[in-house]
Amino acid sequence: MADLAAARLNMVESQVRTSDVTDVRLHDVMRVLPREQFVPEGKTYLAYADLEVEYAPGRFLMRPRDVAKLLQALRPMPGERALAIAAPYAAAVIEQLGVTVDRVDGEDLRAVSGQYDCIISEGAVAQAPQEWLSALAPNGRLVVVERDGPVGKAGLYLRTEDGVGRRDLFDAPTPVLKGFEAQHGFAF
Repeated sequence: MADLAAARLNMVESQVRTSDVTDVRLHDVMRVLPREQFVPEGKTYLAYADLEVEYAPGRFLMRPRDVAKLLQALRPMPGERALAIAAPYAAAVIEQLGVTVDRVDGEDLRAVSGQYDCIISEGAVAQAPQEWLSALAPNGRLVVVERDGPVGKAGLYLRTEDGVGRRDLFDAPTPVLKGFEAQHGFAF
């Protein structure tokens, strides 16, 4: 276990902090939250590696750097309500920050109801589904990687009085969730 604690500390110091993640609340939680509890038996050694780790068929934990950057952009605050879509590790981090988290990790990841201050997905999508955007409360934020090629683009969506806006955050090779692939039609 001491080796995993050292690996956890090394993950924060070498993958998270060096990637412009400056939110010390995230550092503090990620230093103590056992990421290995979110990976299958036999893959514990991958929990702190700089790669995506499959935790269920077709479902992956994001790279530590990428999930930390998404969480920093999301800015979850105590007392808020969050939705974690195929995001078990991100959900646990957010809960440690004093946020109430609903988890969606079943077959239908579009089936969301309610209004949320924060929404995060650890799986990429071709385009943020309207169902997720509609679940944003006023001033609600959604962070997700949108991918239609070899590398995706992490984005932050924000609901304001005028509608929903989007801002690019960073590039990420996050695997696309099944059923959220780009639909390419035939073209001449």
